[in-house]
Amino acid sequence: MTESNFNLHNPQPLLIVISGPSGVGKDSVVQTMKARGLPFHFVVTVTTRPARANEVHGRDYFFVSKEEFARMIENDELFEYALVYNDYKGNSKKQVHDALASGQDVIMRLDVQGAATVRKLAPEAVLVFLTTQSEKELVDRLKGRKTDSAEDLSMRIATAQHELKRAAEFDYVIVNSDGCLDETVDTVVAIIRAEHHRVNPRKVSL
Repeated sequence: MTESNFNLHNPQPLLIVISGPSGVGKDSVVQTMKARGLPFHFVVTVTTRPARANEVHGRDYFFVSKEEFARMIENDELFEYALVYNDYKGNSKKQVHDALASGQDVIMRLDVQGAATVRKLAPEAVLVFLTTQSEKELVDRLKGRKTDSAEDLSMRIATAQHELKRAAEFDYVIVNSDGCLDETVDTVVAIIRAEHHRVNPRKVSL
């Protein structure tokens, strides 16, 4: 071990991916982390889907047209993107690069497909998989949203059930039980703290 790769006073910035199937509470976890004023850069995802009630452009997502999204792909502005439930989602290279370069830990909320892409591009990223106590709880949450058509809901449930089986692809798994949001966030923060105390720190390169 040398001084160059072990320095608690100047830790390497981390890229942390919060992922899991639709309905596990990814947005709620990230929103709670923001509300606590934690010193992280939260990546704002670009999407072509319409904004939901109470969602704000530039805060929750960057809402763009499919034409604008296609332009971003053509100009190589996105380091990962995917078609999710008939809409595109992606993340800006510049936003992530700039945040890491500033020394900040970077938090990304991604679907399971996006997390797999990040793992290929940045093997040293910290991947956290959120799940529920049971598959039934997840299905009940999705049904309780009442934001999807019957056809879209069926697709979302089938996809979520498949994605639950991919937890082993991640570094950490957290059960985000109903009514335990603060405990889930506490666990995410504890993981990040522990990662900064690794003898052989992760060094993210994109």
